[in-house]
Amino acid sequence: MKKNIQQKTGLFLTVALISLMSNAQDVHFSQMEFSPLTLNPALAGANSPAQGILNYRSQWNSVAVPYQTISASFDGRFNNKKSGKKGIIAGGINFFNDQAGDLKVITNSVNVNLAYHLILDKTSTLGIGLNTGFGQRSISASSGRWGNQYDGTAYNSTMEHGETFENPSFSFIDAGAGIVYAYKQNSGYKSNTDQKAVNIGFAMYHLNKPSYSYMNDNTEKLNMRISVFANANICISGTKSAVLPGIYFQNQGSSIEFLYGLYYKHLLSKGSMATGFSKPTSLSFGLFNRFKDALVAKVMLDWGNYSTGFAYDLNISKLNEVSQVKGGFEVFLRFNMTDNGNGNSRF
Repeated sequence: MKKNIQQKTGLFLTVALISLMSNAQDVHFSQMEFSPLTLNPALAGANSPAQGILNYRSQWNSVAVPYQTISASFDGRFNNKKSGKKGIIAGGINFFNDQAGDLKVITNSVNVNLAYHLILDKTSTLGIGLNTGFGQRSISASSGRWGNQYDGTAYNSTMEHGETFENPSFSFIDAGAGIVYAYKQNSGYKSNTDQKAVNIGFAMYHLNKPSYSYMNDNTEKLNMRISVFANANICISGTKSAVLPGIYFQNQGSSIEFLYGLYYKHLLSKGSMATGFSKPTSLSFGLFNRFKDALVAKVMLDWGNYSTGFAYDLNISKLNEVSQVKGGFEVFLRFNMTDNGNGNSRF
């Protein structure tokens, strides 16, 4: 009996710890490169004339009420058709909804991005991006289970929880900025397994450190988040394959996230330029490591302008005794508008 109580207590403390960690961090995706505007504001228009992306993530289903995140973004270039331009003017918009745990901690955010990419040469740009937006956050105390609802024998939902949140719902204005270097060597009507591309970026979110408290405490601020990344597309000479390595670092307050790994991409079909019915098709498999947290298995399918991907986190942190190695899964769907309809884009 005593052992059972200890196990339940340990589970409760673990879930509480996850909840606190979630409240202290921004939403994040294991497929970070396919949530570009939450990775770096300067990625708006950096690699494509226009693109739209949908993301969905669910995690901790094996531990507690699942934490779910839905995100949608669109970004594009304003002067893509203009000849002789010295730079690319681009913009984007991003929305996400995040719901965490038993207390239904809900975060909604809408952000607008503006970016300018200086064309350095035929293959490279250097861009700066600004991000501003509106956020709203709420918590439902009545949805939780509290110590005051323990009647001496068991949990009793009819008892008053006695918890007070002075500010259970609040909103805030947000701001961020970033810089991105992008290199891309185009190769005509071919899949991007025949291309060479590199992206390197640095960004800072929540520059204004908005007030972030359920208790009307003006001293509690949303910490700035630093985002640093580098990824690439490197073709394997003489083959129909490429490797896509990536490194992503996030720091927000005391929370640090370091994700690294690579995809192996194989061209299944080059498609047909004559008919346009057959699209370039490739399949990718990836393995990434979120340092001291999870192994992330990924699979991605590219078909012409469309891409879809799936990722699953295998929890390897100290929480795996409770999570049983189960972390979370996510999917994305992307439409990438290109200049020539085959997966390539030019400045």
